[in-house]
Amino acid sequence: ARMAAKLASEPAKKVFREVVLPETITVQELANRMTESGGDVIKALMKMGMMVTITQTIDADTAELVIGEFGHTVKRVTDADVEIGLEGENDTDDNLQPRAPVVTIMGHVDHGKTSLLDALRETDVVAGEAGGITQHIGAYQVTLKSGNKITFLDTPGHAAFTEMRARGANVTDIVVIVVSAEDSVMPQTIEAINHAKAAKVPMIIAINKIDLPNANPGKIKQDLLQHEVVVEDMGGDVLTVEVSAKNKINLDKLEEAILLQAEILELKANPNREAHGFIVESKMERGRGSVATVLIQKGTLHIGDVFVAGAESGRVRAIINDHGQNVAQATPGQPVEVLGLNGTPEAGDKFIVVKDEAKAREIADYRQRKSRAAQAAIAVKGRTTVEDLVLQKQMGQKTILPIVIKGDVHGSVEAIIGSLRKMEEDNPEISVQVLHSGVGGITESDVTLAKASRGVLIGFNVRANAQARDMAQRDGVDIRYYNIIYNVIDDAKAILTGMLSPTQREEYLGQAQILQVFNITKVGKVAGCRVTIGVVKRGAKVRLLRDDVVIHEGTLKTLKRHQDEVKEVKEGMECGMAFENYDDIKENDVIECFEIVEEARSVT
Repeated sequence: ARMAAKLASEPAKKVFREVVLPETITVQELANRMTESGGDVIKALMKMGMMVTITQTIDADTAELVIGEFGHTVKRVTDADVEIGLEGENDTDDNLQPRAPVVTIMGHVDHGKTSLLDALRETDVVAGEAGGITQHIGAYQVTLKSGNKITFLDTPGHAAFTEMRARGANVTDIVVIVVSAEDSVMPQTIEAINHAKAAKVPMIIAINKIDLPNANPGKIKQDLLQHEVVVEDMGGDVLTVEVSAKNKINLDKLEEAILLQAEILELKANPNREAHGFIVESKMERGRGSVATVLIQKGTLHIGDVFVAGAESGRVRAIINDHGQNVAQATPGQPVEVLGLNGTPEAGDKFIVVKDEAKAREIADYRQRKSRAAQAAIAVKGRTTVEDLVLQKQMGQKTILPIVIKGDVHGSVEAIIGSLRKMEEDNPEISVQVLHSGVGGITESDVTLAKASRGVLIGFNVRANAQARDMAQRDGVDIRYYNIIYNVIDDAKAILTGMLSPTQREEYLGQAQILQVFNITKVGKVAGCRVTIGVVKRGAKVRLLRDDVVIHEGTLKTLKRHQDEVKEVKEGMECGMAFENYDDIKENDVIECFEIVEEARSVT
């Protein structure tokens, strides 16, 4: 006891530490890291003229002075340092083992994508034994008679695929493009081909519905040539398989083709390490919380592992395979549902197992801060691209403008692409990259593609649908509408040469939906409308849209509320409208109202 008293009376030796200092730190955390009392730290800050509370955040420069005051040394780190070492060690060839290929099935609507997936799912030899109904988890694995496994991604096609590309992640090894033998190549088929090419993923063409009398596989192979897809029969290297999902013809051949392609790719992964993978889809479920479908790419996932997925973290509570069975672990190439997330991550987020919860939380916090800052920047900046390109130009880089073009008819789209190509020839220092072009209104998948490549969306006589419009606003994608081809070319040139900032040629006022069409003698057809966005003014110009495509442009003859002519009608009100010299109006058409605003173009 006397010894203890003697020791207590001797002052404890001060320990000098190396303090790890991030960009911002709270006073409390700073005191903890220096092992000094919070009160002493506050006093030191007061001496420096700063009145602070223990929970207040101070910047690194101030904190560094305080640390010096107490005699400790400093190690400055940036916030991003939390991600260092997250990927773990690189695998050497010795510890790699073959893994199942991951296949995404894409194709045009009604070409039999879903029925092909279902038919392939039935070839699974394990499913019969499990007797379980296959879960719809957005991905599943088929075990063939030979014992080989193939993982199919049943994502609604493009969204997750493009999302993952946007983050530089190649989750898919092979793309199977389903083409109907009687319809041949359709717009979404071309879109799928463009996606696969952009992601540099090998494709296999599955020609479906060959059991139908008017099936013509030869024509498809010809048509594919126009899109620079050369199939084996034509001397190229793209495999084609003729199948029938309905009658289960040649499904084994399709699987053989996939395995052949996989062999060429030499897909391997190391199962004996911490798990890494991708979120295929995630959702909130009642009673289960956030549930994510994860595709394991390397390593093995166990129950109880702590992980980070995008800006969310968690601990694995349960792993459920695609047959709905609880399993203890998941290996590379296997898709599983994971329970135990703190929040819902996005499709395409990376899923990485880390050593402890503190690390997971730190990384998730950092990413949430970063994403909030990025959203704030988008909100301030509003739109991307044009200014960035001008900046690129000033820095002397070759300016590339990635664009997605949608038009009302094929001819105008072709003409725009042709003119852009010609513009490139005339100006070698600029280049336009047409990511995708098609006919019809602008859809969400167009916006996703433009976002993935930080490109501009061009609508020629077409409009974006409501969902696409919201998405573009949210993601800061630049959509530009035109109705004169020369204007498209002028603007593209202006953006790329960084000379002129493009002017707004028209100001959008609002739009109305036609609820009913009345035939009135001496007047002709009058549309009974409700204004859905903004205002509609008399004297302004109007366009008539049907299925997001412009079918008429002109002026209003009348604009009435009840019996009276009015100057303008606001959002939510109903009104009657008639066009000058135009009668082809139908229910559900949309009338768009705009004013032409002339702004002088000036050299910036």
